[in-house]
Amino acid sequence: MTTESATHGYTADKDALLKRLRRIEGQVRGVEKMVDEDRYCIDIVTQISAAQAALDKVALGLLEDHTRHCVIGGEAGLQEERTEELMGAVRRLVKHG
Repeated sequence: MTTESATHGYTADKDALLKRLRRIEGQVRGVEKMVDEDRYCIDIVTQISAAQAALDKVALGLLEDHTRHCVIGGEAGLQEERTEELMGAVRRLVKHG
């Protein structure tokens, strides 16, 4: 996997992305609290599912940004490498679900 110190596709929306991740972090802390309070199992699973869906939405947004910024708008010589990198990330994302 290649990384650069230059801007990334998500850079323009970084504040919104961080806000969404903090919200997800709060959801996960809420799940922990539910377990600590011996809440109903199905309610806990429902909250876990919501947190997973929120993380999936973040991941898909990052993949979209990567596609636009690094694959389509990237250097011509790197497009094939970046496409393979993108498809590997998609496979990992789909595999977990």
